[in-house]
Order: sequence, then structure tokens, then C-alpha cells
Amino acid sequence: MSKKLRLILGDQLNIRHSWFQEVDDAVTFLMMEMRQETDYVPHHIQKVVGFFLAMRNFAEELKSLGHRILYFTLDDPENRQNLSDQLSFLISTQGYDRFEFQLPDEYRLDQILQQSCEKLPIPSSAIDSEHFLTTREFLKEFFKGKKTYLMESFYREMRRKYNILMDGKEPLTGQWNYDHDNRSALKDQKMLKKALIRPKDVSEIVEMLEKSGVKTIGNIDAKRFPWPTSREESLEILNYFCENLLTHFGTYQDALTTWDPYLFHSRLSFSLNTKMISPLEVVQTAEKHWYVHQNQISIAQVEGFIRQIIGWREYMRGVYWAKMPEFGEMNFFGHNRKLPEWFWTGKTKMNCLSQAIGQSLDLAYAHHIQRLMVTGNFALLAGIDPDEVDQWYLGIYIDAIEWVEITNTRGMSQFADGGIVGTKPYVSSANYIKKQGNYCSNCAYDSNKKTGHGACPFNSLYWHFYDRNRDKLEKNPRIGMAYRTWEKLENRQEILDQAEMYLNQLNDL
Repeated sequence: MSKKLRLILGDQLNIRHSWFQEVDDAVTFLMMEMRQETDYVPHHIQKVVGFFLAMRNFAEELKSLGHRILYFTLDDPENRQNLSDQLSFLISTQGYDRFEFQLPDEYRLDQILQQSCEKLPIPSSAIDSEHFLTTREFLKEFFKGKKTYLMESFYREMRRKYNILMDGKEPLTGQWNYDHDNRSALKDQKMLKKALIRPKDVSEIVEMLEKSGVKTIGNIDAKRFPWPTSREESLEILNYFCENLLTHFGTYQDALTTWDPYLFHSRLSFSLNTKMISPLEVVQTAEKHWYVHQNQISIAQVEGFIRQIIGWREYMRGVYWAKMPEFGEMNFFGHNRKLPEWFWTGKTKMNCLSQAIGQSLDLAYAHHIQRLMVTGNFALLAGIDPDEVDQWYLGIYIDAIEWVEITNTRGMSQFADGGIVGTKPYVSSANYIKKQGNYCSNCAYDSNKKTGHGACPFNSLYWHFYDRNRDKLEKNPRIGMAYRTWEKLENRQEILDQAEMYLNQLNDL
């Protein structure tokens, strides 16, 4: 009788995958908690715990359906701690005659699996993960011959293909994008509603990590772990979002405030990136809710949410597979400074960075504007090595898997790709951060000052960035205004000197 071994990675928890639709006693599913995965960068402890708990829950669900499961916890004495050795051991001792796996989403794991399969004495094959709306190759083919991959073009194609917010071949209301309407600061704290959290006791996993010597970053309340780790919990959070938060999501998706870490965001990225729920069901659920309640919810709210999922998320995955592994080495500006030490502690006098980093350390979470226009903005202005920035983003966020992290970091955030993802660098002075919320109101630095004692570092670093990269940026049609403004400033040298002073004391800011 044939014996198949099928691998399920920690981000392949898709119970609706065709693999699981029928029980086959000839198939054993393999799941493993590995030091290979906990150690390649220092991860947030909530990220490691979240993955392990979600994997264990998924394994139990498969068992309850009658599937044969081989699960190795991190502390299992039979655990070889890396994929290649574990596969070789199992196949040589358990008599499997075929190995199958779902296509991984990380280039690193793709290479490991290819190399492992070449060494195996039995045939192997791969199947799609049946999660994304496009194949790995779709975006590369879609933009064939183009230097810049314009997300908006891809997004419109996805809307048409899946008939999302469409009226025939045209978008509902005749407008594709409501981004301009979705940039407001939150003025009224009373509008906020608490995120739906079902706390869980994860003390057992935390204790295992400590005993195993796994090095992590960030903080955790082991008695009240806040993240969804099952499909059931994920769907509950999706429905809660639609019923309670979607009504203001778009308007305030870019808001920065100390009042609440989650605002009107869905908290579904971890559920999506582990495949406990699918992007299409999330989008269709939100769309259906809007159709029923469109008298209370403007289309700008739901369009902004849908664009993040079938636009940015799907697009970033396409860029990843079109450009890896070269994308991981790109450094358009040649930046080489070390990440300031306070990125690992949150102890900086800059309130916006203290808030965004502190929240990230406490919750393994920050929304896209905190990542892009606070931490990412500072790293780009300060000339931090993209390798350093990559490692930090990949480790600190619970939803960070390389296919989505590196494209946002090197592309969208750091412009290290030279313009594949974004048409210009996303940088700003303190003015943008001040406009978006209340971070600047209790800061040791003055957001209105470019130079002198207490001047906000963002202001001088902003102009220093443009000045030192003039040869690379001046001809960019979206940046000309910045250089014309710079030329009109009478105290340019004073501003550059102020920036140099800050760059020489990054750890003390």
C-alpha cells in the first residue's frame, strides 16, 4: 500500500484546501515547530507563540476530521529542528514512498524544499496553496516589459476578474479609488470601539520557548494572548469588523493617535497570512455587508479595505515572486547606517517613534501608516541599511512573512528597489505626522522647528535626504516641487548641519 507524506507549513493552515476534503489512510500530514524557523531572525515572542498555537489548533482540527497527523513540538526529542533533516529521517525510517508539499510563499523555504527534494530517495511533487487570487507568475506577466509595476492597474484587473464593487465592466459610482477621502485624523475619541479580543492562556508555549533557549523580542502577557489562532476566531473577528468598524475604516485608516492601537483596523492580517481565512472570503464578506448597509456605510470605507487586500496584499506577493532573490539585495541609495538601539526598546525622546515602536514591542502590531510614515520614514531619512530595516520588520510584527514584509520594506518604505513598487520615496517632515494625529502634542521636540535646540529631527533629516540624493531623485516628476522649495530656503546649510548633528547621535535622539 502506498504511503504519502504531506508537509503543512506554519502559514498553510487552510482547512478548505483540497488536500483535506477527503480522509485517506494512506496519507500522513506532517507539521513541525522548528528552530530553523524561530532563529533565522529574532522574532517577537507573540509571533512565535501565535504561529505555534495556530498550528496546534489546526493539527487538532485535522485529527478531529479523521486525518493522520504527525506533529513535532519544538521540544520533541525526535525533532531534528530543520526541514531537510526531518524529512530525511522520517522517509528513511517510516517507509513513505512519496512526498508532497504545498508551494511555500517564502523564497527561502522554496529553496530549502527544492534542495531537500533533490536529496530524497522517493518522488516528490508540489501543489498550489489554493489561497491567493493569482499565481506566483501572474504579476510578472501582467507587467511584462514595464520598469514600474503600477499597483492601481493590477488592482483594477483584480476588481474586474472577481467582480468586486463592479457594475458590469465599470466600477460602482464610476470611481475606482477613494484614497483621497481616506486620510483623516481622528478628532473624537468617543467614536472608537474596542477591538474584539478572545484572550488565551499560552503559558505552556512561553515556558517551552524559554526552556528551549529561543531568543525573542517584545513582550507578552501569557495569560491573555490577544490574537486569533483558529479559523473560527478569525471569522468572528471578520464579522465584528464588518458590523462595528467598517463604517469608519476608510476615513481613519491613516490616522495616528495615542488613544487606541487598533482604531478601525480589522486585525485580520495574521489570520490571512497563516491562511486560516482567505482573501476572497474576507473581501466578499465586507462587500456583502456594505451592500446591505450602504445607507450607513459610504463606499469609500469598503473600497479602502478591499484595496488593501486584493490590491496591495496580492500585488506585493506578485512583486516578491517577480523580483526575488535580487529584490532582497537592493539598496538604491547605498544606505549603510545601523538601526538605532532604541528601535529595540522604544526609548527615544521622539514621541511618534516611541509610541509606534513601544506599541509594536507590546502588541506585535502597528498599522500601515505607523510602519510606513513613522518608523519607515525615519529609517529612510536617516539612511539606515535596508538589511537592518528588513530584519526589524520581519521580526517584530506577528503578520510579517517575507513575501509581504520585504516588498513593503525595501519597496514601499525604503525605496531600496529604486521605484519598482512606488513611484517616489514615501518621506515626510514632521508636518505630515502632526497632521495625522496627536503624536506631536507631547513630544520633547518641536514639530514646527527645523533648526536649533529641540527642533524635530524629521524636519532637518527630510531636507538632508533630498539634498544628498539629488542626483537620484531630481528628475523624478513627482519630486520636482520638493527641490524647488528647497532652493527657496535661505538657511539650507544650517538645516544640513542640524541633520548631520542628529545623524551623528542617532542612539541619543
